[in-house]
Amino acid sequence: MISVNELHKSYSGYQAVRGISFHVDRGEIVGFLGPNGAGKSTTMRILAGYLPASSGKVEIAGHDLVAESLELRKKSVTCRRTSRFTRTCGCRNFWHIGRL
Repeated sequence: MISVNELHKSYSGYQAVRGISFHVDRGEIVGFLGPNGAGKSTTMRILAGYLPASSGKVEIAGHDLVAESLELRKKSVTCRRTSRFTRTCGCRNFWHIGRL
């Protein structure tokens, strides 16, 4: 489960993410769509723990992203756009990463 409530991220006065809220239940598959500059990548970086939010609350699997970030990092994996396994599909990349 992912719960995002009033998430904001600002860079020197520029608001990259402006108060988004959403909820994803366990087992749900969702898409994250929007035009260029809408804050999709910034939001995903916040959810992955790579970037701190300016304000708002994020919970993943019942854990607060700020208060329990170390616990969440132990239980999660993120894949960057590039991979060492360039000739394989996404599922195969996850399989290889999981074996590491």
